Amino acid sequence: MIWTVYLSGEIHTDWREQIAAGAEAAGLPVEFVSANTDHDSSDAAGDFLGKPENNFWRDHQSSKVNAIRTKTLLEQCDIAVIRFGDKYKQWNAAFDAGYCAAMGTPYVTLHDEDIVHPLKEVDAAAMAWAQTPEQVVELLKYVTA
Repeated sequence: MIWTVYLSGEIHTDWREQIAAGAEAAGLPVEFVSANTDHDSSDAAGDFLGKPENNFWRDHQSSKVNAIRTKTLLEQCDIAVIRFGDKYKQWNAAFDAGYCAAMGTPYVTLHDEDIVHPLKEVDAAAMAWAQTPEQVVELLKYVTA
């Protein structure tokens, strides 16, 4: 079986690449999918439909276009890794975790110890909490064996 792993969350570090490289080095039977991680193109995802006059409606329009990809990939994945960074609040990641929890899709959170408290409910529904990409790779080794 090839496992589909959805990588959700912050886009400002290379955690996705670290997990992918570790999985490749270990020869794991996984494929990785993700939302659009390019901030500018994500914000402009709906612009081809016509540019609304204010940013609320532009964001609303683009979020719906982005949700086509996100919803489809989350519904099809076998497991999700949800990364919360310390630089920005990742509301989209929290939404993805909640969506996974509602669907019964297993997910793992990836974040530093200093944000355990604000993520207590998100972590409580997760199957595991990892602090490093290397721990995620080890988890994937175990579950895909």
